[in-house]
Amino acid sequence: MDLLQKWTDLYIEAGCDEVGRGCLSGPVVAAAVILDESFQQNLVNDSKKLTFKTRMELDSYIKDNVKHYAIAELPPEFIDEHNILNASIHAMHRALDQLTIRPELILVDGNKFHPYNFIPHQCIIKGDSKVLSIAAASILAKNYRDKLMIELHEEHPEYSWNTNFGYATKAHQQALIKYGPTKHHRQSFRLKYD
Repeated sequence: MDLLQKWTDLYIEAGCDEVGRGCLSGPVVAAAVILDESFQQNLVNDSKKLTFKTRMELDSYIKDNVKHYAIAELPPEFIDEHNILNASIHAMHRALDQLTIRPELILVDGNKFHPYNFIPHQCIIKGDSKVLSIAAASILAKNYRDKLMIELHEEHPEYSWNTNFGYATKAHQQALIKYGPTKHHRQSFRLKYD
């Protein structure tokens, strides 16, 4: 099934998505994407439905063929202070801040968003599998975060971040019990390791 190229025909739309909400470690990352009218579907879909290899191959295609995109991250300290929902929304705002084209409608994956700069927004449940700009944003955010977690894995190989990307896998939880948390772990996400 093809994803919607536009939610409406009336406005300049920016699709927004975030990744890393359910992780024990690493930042929350958001992306905002404004599509070009000529943007082709290609293999673009919800990032969770794509293989790592396909996602990485789509990365430069998306960046080279959209009108504009931006990516923003917020660290574990911000998540701990403001909670993960607020951090996720704030990361989307940060990504929108970086767009050089002002959107007239913001399309958000999920069901929660805080108003942004008096621009109307539309929350869309499973938006990353329905709307092309949100799917493109989900791919850029996921690729950015995965690359970052692979780099952090070099510093802390015992947590297997190169394969779990900070999510609460059994190996990650066992490493936390054995070694305790790093500065990259979210202190507000408690496991029985303390």
